[in-house]
Amino acid sequence: MLSPNEQIAFILLVIICGALAFQGFNRIFKTVKSGANADRSDNLIGRFAGALMDVLLQKPIAKARPIVSMFHSFIFFGFSFYLLVNVNDVLEAYVDGWTTIGSENIIANLFNLFADIFSVFVLVGMVFFLYRRFVQKPKVMEFNANVKLHPGVTEGGLKKDSLIVGIFILIHVGSRWLGTAMHLAENGHTDSWLPTASFMSGFFSDWSHTSLETGIHATWWLAMGLIVMFLPYFPRSKHIHLMIAPVNLALGRKTARGAMDGISNPASPGSKTISDLPWPQVLDPWACIMCTRCHEVCPAHESGTPLSPSALEINKRYFINEQGNALFNGAGDTALMDYAISDDAVWSCTTCYACVEVCPVGNEPMMDILEMRRNQVFNAKMPDELADVLRSLDEQGNSFNESARRRSRWSKKLEFKLKDATKEPVKYLWYVGDFASFNQNCQDTTRKVAEVLTVAGVDFGIMGKKEKSAGNDVRRAGEEGLFEVLAEQNIEMLEKCEFEEIFTTDPHTFNTLKNEYPDKGGKYPVKHYSTLLLELIQSGDIDLKKNLDIKATYHDPCYLGRYNGIYDDPRDVMKLCGIDLVEMPRNKENSFCCGAGGGRVWLPDHDDMTQRPSENRIEEAVSVGVNNFTVACPKDMTMYADAAKTSGHEDTMAVKDIIDFVLDAMDLEKIEETGLQDEQDVE
Repeated sequence: MLSPNEQIAFILLVIICGALAFQGFNRIFKTVKSGANADRSDNLIGRFAGALMDVLLQKPIAKARPIVSMFHSFIFFGFSFYLLVNVNDVLEAYVDGWTTIGSENIIANLFNLFADIFSVFVLVGMVFFLYRRFVQKPKVMEFNANVKLHPGVTEGGLKKDSLIVGIFILIHVGSRWLGTAMHLAENGHTDSWLPTASFMSGFFSDWSHTSLETGIHATWWLAMGLIVMFLPYFPRSKHIHLMIAPVNLALGRKTARGAMDGISNPASPGSKTISDLPWPQVLDPWACIMCTRCHEVCPAHESGTPLSPSALEINKRYFINEQGNALFNGAGDTALMDYAISDDAVWSCTTCYACVEVCPVGNEPMMDILEMRRNQVFNAKMPDELADVLRSLDEQGNSFNESARRRSRWSKKLEFKLKDATKEPVKYLWYVGDFASFNQNCQDTTRKVAEVLTVAGVDFGIMGKKEKSAGNDVRRAGEEGLFEVLAEQNIEMLEKCEFEEIFTTDPHTFNTLKNEYPDKGGKYPVKHYSTLLLELIQSGDIDLKKNLDIKATYHDPCYLGRYNGIYDDPRDVMKLCGIDLVEMPRNKENSFCCGAGGGRVWLPDHDDMTQRPSENRIEEAVSVGVNNFTVACPKDMTMYADAAKTSGHEDTMAVKDIIDFVLDAMDLEKIEETGLQDEQDVE
């Protein structure tokens, strides 16, 4: 028990430090409140209950780095239990005779056991992380040299913050642990409910009673005084994630991954300053633990570009901490691209969603970038190449600047005529998409899809020149107005067609038809062709006569897999064709992006790029010992066919579409003619 003077001193310390901490928390609240409107009020009880359960089970942190995640769990569970430990220690200081040591109460003994074990867990976990950051220095925690970083970061701010937090935890937990050992030594016995403290008590067995009393007081003040003194720093440090991360997870986006939020301010779309961002994204930097998992999986950062999703969140927090209350007196008008991210980095993002998916605290750095793109495009500040493509999409309805009449030119080489879905009813309307229609690398694949479906007797048709780009990448490049126009025109045409379902070979088109057109009034059943092929094979409409018996790997397209959760259908099609499927290390939810998404396919490679994402992926396929790289996306066919050449693997790595395997397994010598293709394009 503390002396009366010590008790008063501790209370005064709590009041002073608590008041200073309140200012920090209040600044966080005011900053978040200044953000743009976003509704996350639905099912609040369910949201927080779900987030609490996930946090308690450490589900978000277990997505990657299993060893690191295990040691983080040591700290999390230990530090969480220390809330009870700290309450107990305060009671010991203020309530005469209060102690759990030597008690015969089973609850008190269980408390002692958990406190003892978790103390060691926390200490071991913290030593691991300090060793990892300051001795091991893993490459994944480094930033590319061209990444924009706040001066506080470049001057060692990250290391300083990690060191302060690490030392605080070691002293806080270590002092309490040693204090318990001194308690046992003072009473001259050990306690089986305190196994590690009992072991440590042996080191104090020769100490005098006075020395032990002094030691117990000193360790109490180190443990409890330090945590109180840490409170003012807490809102500024990465340790704030302890409080903010669960809130961030609870208030996370519940809409479909593939559906972008609409524009809240048509007069000034997108975000220029931090207060322009939706308020949940303003909250993100305090949830960030600076673990760099996001840029570890970012194809742009992996390729050497200036983009680091981690740096974006870190820079936001450092700027806010630096500005303090000035943030509400003009400093908040500073553009995000003046301190948080560079212009080049904004246009390096492939919108693959990997950074959002892997983040253990629910941050959405990709969404910040998309908001900034909207603002840049609105103010005509975009790469010239993108401006040209957007102009083509506006004038021609496609990204290739081709006449709409040439959209179905690919079908002229077929020996049968395709139905015009704008003129006659069909069961399936095939939304072909730009790349499948115009790109030379994709047209052969497109024809094979038509051939397989025709032999299977599928009733399908296309819209020909009446089809326009669905607009998925237009929207993610920041041109919201053009997306609205394309969606409106496409929905108007689809409403004139008579069909039961839409299918498409393009995951980007699939995503926007499925997830974004419904909000525009276009609610249709939509399938990716891998799902349609699987259904036709299982029903017997597609007769697979030949077992191919070859090895191949499969690449998950971001907009089919990570965005829409379709992983098994393409794989099942391959397996039914007799393919020995060999997975790459990065697969399914953890698949690596080809580098084409978000409009990147229209832009030149960045000057600082060390290796294209597509080339990186081809080398990964080579490493698993296969000669067939399988795709289910026209953009993937384009990117990987080129990457196989530029990476020097053209002769040893064949880039295949799943339709290639289906056609081979059907073992058809020739597709039977069902009519001659008209000389005119389908209209």
